[in-house]
Amino acid sequence: MTLPASFEPLDLLEKIRPHLQAGQQAYLVGGAVRDLLRRKPVHDLDFTASGDVRRLGRQVANALGGAFYVMDVARDTVRVILTDPQGERIFLDFAALRGEDLLADLRARDFTINAIAIDLQAANRIVDPLGGAEDLRRRQLRACAPDSFERDPVRVLRAVRQSLEMELRMMPETLRQARNAAPLLAGTSVERQRDELFRMLEGRSPDSALRLMDALGVLDLLLPEVKAMQGVAQSKPHILDVWEHTLKVLDWLGRLLAVLAGDYEEESASDLILGLAVLRLGRYRQQLAAHLSHSLVPDRGLRALLMLAAIYHDAGKPATRSVDADSRIRFLGHEQVSQRLAAACGTRLALSSAEIDRLSTIITGHMRVHQLADGRQAISRKAIYRYFNSLDAAGVDVCLLSLADTLATYGVTLDADTWQRELDACRALLEAWWETPEAVVRPPRLLNGHEIMVHFQMDAGRRVGDLLEAIREAQADGQIKDREEALAFAAGWLQANPEGKGEH
Repeated sequence: MTLPASFEPLDLLEKIRPHLQAGQQAYLVGGAVRDLLRRKPVHDLDFTASGDVRRLGRQVANALGGAFYVMDVARDTVRVILTDPQGERIFLDFAALRGEDLLADLRARDFTINAIAIDLQAANRIVDPLGGAEDLRRRQLRACAPDSFERDPVRVLRAVRQSLEMELRMMPETLRQARNAAPLLAGTSVERQRDELFRMLEGRSPDSALRLMDALGVLDLLLPEVKAMQGVAQSKPHILDVWEHTLKVLDWLGRLLAVLAGDYEEESASDLILGLAVLRLGRYRQQLAAHLSHSLVPDRGLRALLMLAAIYHDAGKPATRSVDADSRIRFLGHEQVSQRLAAACGTRLALSSAEIDRLSTIITGHMRVHQLADGRQAISRKAIYRYFNSLDAAGVDVCLLSLADTLATYGVTLDADTWQRELDACRALLEAWWETPEAVVRPPRLLNGHEIMVHFQMDAGRRVGDLLEAIREAQADGQIKDREEALAFAAGWLQANPEGKGEH
């Protein structure tokens, strides 16, 4: 039997039905049914069945030419992966009925909108004993049972995510149940907490997700370092306290990514602020989209990590706050403290070392673009080289975060000149990163350490490394073009920096 390239879910039900044993009950359940009712694309199908589930899954895999895996022996759960000629995949998960019948299975699920079933024996019949379809029509989120959150406290986070994802109103009783169960999250795996958090940060309105988590009492458990930001006042040009500023950064970052790295929509860029951003940086839309789609680890995107960096970029301000004699509030060194808090969060959430390094680099360098944009002159090639030499690919992330940070800092007080300078700084950096990398960002080495030591009769040591770095900076700045010029520059550098004086 050949699988159609369209992967139409209802067509698949017709192909699965012949493999049911006599008297075997099987239902399509969960998010697939919900999304079919919402007329949204479906790529993952969950089935629950009585009888020999493993036999059913294997027969479906054989008939449709799919891969077959046993996922959970204890819970009798198997997966079939189907792939069409274009490489698109669809996952079919088959699990044993939870409880004695379908009603018990549906009541054990999280929310009524996910507790709707389609009977494979009658594909036109929807089974909805808990009223999920009506809740979906009314755009409301309701728990399936009074103890739904107690049985799985991670559902508190899922309630936040799904209510925002589908723009649903959490029902008062469900809200109360979630708030009461919030302390139980401490007893769940950090990996599950992290995965729900990252899905929130990948989705719409991460700022609203933080507000809702705070209202439910889970923010202290999931991101305890950020709570101290609430109510911490800042001096001008800031118009908000540290906490509200952070939420506004998340809001602006999402809006910027939509116009600079998403599918371009003219209406979404009609705002003058966003329109100017598109005008100056829109040419890098494809590169920015590819950059953000890159994953440091499987199944966790860079976009969510950038959002996490935005949450923590000012987390060190409460600990570094001071007030000058002229009553100006300062946060000297807050970048370093923020980085340490973010790294602690990354470790607690079991992020990979690559993710923690990227998070740390973004936060430590989050003021760099502001500093480059502060001057009235064009940014030098040497400054661009130094920027990417310390930040590497995270320099692209810092550009995006800096733009959102500027918008959140000034709000309605932002003047055109300040915004233009920030955009011009990012334009110069992104242009070098993507258009002239070999000339400015990563100039090829004209000399190596061995050649330096032989030519100038030097011993190995830090001085050789400092000289090589000075040569590369001069290359990036356009002062050096070939090996002879590099040697001449090195001779001058050694004369200007006699041994014992150290740095260039």
